[in-house]
Amino acid sequence: MIQVSNLGKNYGRDRSVLTNISFTLVKGEFVYVTGTSGSGKSTLLRLLYGAERPVTGKIAINGINVCRCNSFALAQLRRKLGLVFQDFKLLPERNIFENVALPLEIQGKGQGEINKRVLQSLNYVGLEHKMRTLPQQLSAGEQQRVAIARALIVDPVVLLADEPTGNIDPEHMAGILELFKGANARGTTILMATHDYSILRRSPRRTLHLVNGQLDNDISLETILQTERAHVGN
Repeated sequence: MIQVSNLGKNYGRDRSVLTNISFTLVKGEFVYVTGTSGSGKSTLLRLLYGAERPVTGKIAINGINVCRCNSFALAQLRRKLGLVFQDFKLLPERNIFENVALPLEIQGKGQGEINKRVLQSLNYVGLEHKMRTLPQQLSAGEQQRVAIARALIVDPVVLLADEPTGNIDPEHMAGILELFKGANARGTTILMATHDYSILRRSPRRTLHLVNGQLDNDISLETILQTERAHVGN
């Protein structure tokens, strides 16, 4: 489903962000990417959906070589992906209902189906009562929940989530994780970047850990914590 081979990314000549990253996710997996701020988590996700190009290596999603896609092919691929961004990427001139409906409109769905699915999605994240509200009138946590509803509404083949619980209060965090688990149970492959290790304790899963742009595969939570303590100590 997702194959990454020898991936490298630099910014300028001297700043290496990712080095020799290789991993595979099979269909239906739910995997975490962890690491401290600046370890390369967000860059890795941006490379996966084609927002940036690697210096070296190959990325394949569902058999498609992302690195060789032109803008049209990338747009077609992204229709099959769910993307949750740290900065939400909500359209400020559209209300919450319209933001969540956008992926369905792009797919050409009828208004009846759009209405039903948007209301259902907003109900899942507890925001159906704010569907006519503009994004800037919501808290950061509420905007994040809208972004999650938008990403999941199309039942994506792959969900790439960048710190999806970073702005979520504890009251709603468990519910968001349950939404992701539900999507995963329906067949969505999920790669979720996080530095919140309480999530790993709550719901342990295969974890890819980034340290200084390099990957530690299938690492235990205790080893992650030991690595982070050593990294901070240095």
